[in-house]
Amino acid sequence: MMAAKASAQERLNEVVRIIAADMVAEVCSIYIRRAGDVLELFATQGLNPQAVHRTRLRIGEGLVGDIAAHARPLSLSDAQSHPQFAYRPETGEEIYHSFMGVPIVQAGRVVGVLTVQNKTRRTYDEDEVEALQIIAMVLAELAASGELVTREERSPQEGIALLPTRLEGVRFAGGVGIGQAVLHQPSITIRQIVADNPEAELKRLEAAVATMHVSLEALLDGAALGQKGEHQDVLEAYRMIAMDSGWIERIRDAVSTGLTAEAGVQQVRENTRARMNQVADHYLRERLGDLEDLAVRLLQHLTGESATMHTGPLPDNVVLVARTLGPAELLEYDTRKVRALVLEEGSPTAHVCIVARALDIPILGLVNDALIRIDNGDLLIVDAETQEMFVRPGEDIQQVYNTAMSARAQQRQRYAAIRERPAVSRDGARVKLLVNAGLELEVEQLGTVGAEGIGLYRTEIPFMVRAAYPEVEAQMALYRTVYEKASGRTVVFRTLDVGGDKVLPYFDRLGDENPAMGWRALRIALDRPAMLRNQLRALIRAAEGRPLSIMFPMVTEVAEFDQAKAILNLEIERERGRGNALPAEVKVGAMIEVPALLFQLKALLARVDFLSVGSNDLLQFLFAADRGNPRIATRYDPLSPAALRVFATLIQACDAARVPLSICGEMAGTPLEAMALVGLGIRSLSMSPLSVPPVKAMILSLDADGVRRYIVSLLDSPDRSLRDKLRAFARDHGVAL
Repeated sequence: MMAAKASAQERLNEVVRIIAADMVAEVCSIYIRRAGDVLELFATQGLNPQAVHRTRLRIGEGLVGDIAAHARPLSLSDAQSHPQFAYRPETGEEIYHSFMGVPIVQAGRVVGVLTVQNKTRRTYDEDEVEALQIIAMVLAELAASGELVTREERSPQEGIALLPTRLEGVRFAGGVGIGQAVLHQPSITIRQIVADNPEAELKRLEAAVATMHVSLEALLDGAALGQKGEHQDVLEAYRMIAMDSGWIERIRDAVSTGLTAEAGVQQVRENTRARMNQVADHYLRERLGDLEDLAVRLLQHLTGESATMHTGPLPDNVVLVARTLGPAELLEYDTRKVRALVLEEGSPTAHVCIVARALDIPILGLVNDALIRIDNGDLLIVDAETQEMFVRPGEDIQQVYNTAMSARAQQRQRYAAIRERPAVSRDGARVKLLVNAGLELEVEQLGTVGAEGIGLYRTEIPFMVRAAYPEVEAQMALYRTVYEKASGRTVVFRTLDVGGDKVLPYFDRLGDENPAMGWRALRIALDRPAMLRNQLRALIRAAEGRPLSIMFPMVTEVAEFDQAKAILNLEIERERGRGNALPAEVKVGAMIEVPALLFQLKALLARVDFLSVGSNDLLQFLFAADRGNPRIATRYDPLSPAALRVFATLIQACDAARVPLSICGEMAGTPLEAMALVGLGIRSLSMSPLSVPPVKAMILSLDADGVRRYIVSLLDSPDRSLRDKLRAFARDHGVAL
């Protein structure tokens, strides 16, 4: 019936008639999603025919809207008693009590809802729910075809298609790329949904899984990425996901219900996608790209079809556009031609992003509706630095970017010329410039950017890309590699800072209402001392006669620091007792992130070897402004008199106690903010590797004492921010910003 040459509306009308008759249901209805997230009644058997195309529900409204919002089936024997029940008088459905509905899902997005109803209080069994889910898979293709709701209605209207479009996103990896769009939309047509022989389908599935594993091994082993680095950990984690028995078992269960192997893979793929899109845990959402990739690969092996959307040779300059992407999918393209990557979903710590950074490919993520608004072959300019991109840019925009890229090339040459110069201001203030790192790629950039060492090594990043908690030996090997790549430069290791927005895949979800102020960082380490002891043991062994600097994060009170340091001392004595090599020296510091610690500075300074300010957390707690909330994240300014007064107080106390103080938050890497910090007396800044050259150029052009005198005169100002005044000062005094 679905293959008949009838109109889409006629086929929907026939579908609801067949289902109602076969399931002995008085009502069968189909709702289709329209623009504005509205579900419109498109076809019904049993409800008032006049309600068709008149009855509409918002996503989340009523039982139908609830199914769409959560992408899951709903079965009720007494629907009218359910709190989500929404009565529409034009439908005449008040006489029906039982209700069952399933989402119609296409490409991970709910595009409609299929429902049945009965007058009696009927309990629908699992077979009936599964039957509707199978039919919904067929209806998904019809709903996405454009025959019911046009592509134009679903996509944002931007006037004449030839005009340039500006899209915004989030920087996942810095840089600028210009090239032709290649849309990565892997899909395979499933021609048969119901199986004639379930046992034979299970055997086909097993054979396809085995073949997929063999081909994946060949692809990943052949990736030209080098033998060391986090990207190799990522590929190993990807292998583990491919071997995951739980994922494969869910497909087996779907096939056992009577689906073909292809339909079973597709059902699990769509259900997983729809549900993971609602998960708040960013790490779990990141795994969606890997699962999507594997599902498509498995379908390829089952059908023998290629899922590659781009035919023919790739353009010389490619901007790859995808909803999400697995690391293996990226490697299947000729990455020498890929100038940028645009993703609708994902995050900077997604596996594909780690691999792309190893290949030096700029990434702009979270670009809404990129696949709808971009066509294959469109000229794209991706500026991850400004977190925007242009689709079909005119000659004027192209000229601007060509000029800008030429200027950046010249700027890089100027930065290269000062790379070996120490960061000393015009009046002789010596500033140590360090980098924040969490990936080997960042450690390798130390010499390239002219940094003096690592002021903050985020040990949690390698933990986050692994599928299981690394043992002491694995951690020790990682820290030794960091030492080796640092080549004798300073390295400050921050102990595990997880919780908040950094979730380990093998860690129980914490469920804090306010994760940034919840159970995280040192609080977790002190509650689970075995985890901290393992990490400290690995760090001590990795040092092997070299200096070891350890920094504890999220210290709230001196007693916490004392407790953590006592655990470190236990591990040092343990290694001494075993006759193992010890570090040449051990320095222990704390991060100033919680304002409460500012009021225990005297006691703290008597115990620490150094302090480092995590300006991101300190300022959000100081101003009670969640930096993850776009409504209030910009309500405070790091260059406000209040913030600068805090830094001035810290600097004065540390100078008096002769305790080194550094800044390792985002402030340190922005030339204007760094100018203010240096003026106040900070002599150690730690930042992302790419920020080192512009900050060094600023320092070389600076009269630090002149800035100090100017800032001190403004600290009692009632102004909300001193940013404009400081920028004007820099302009008037020739400071390179």
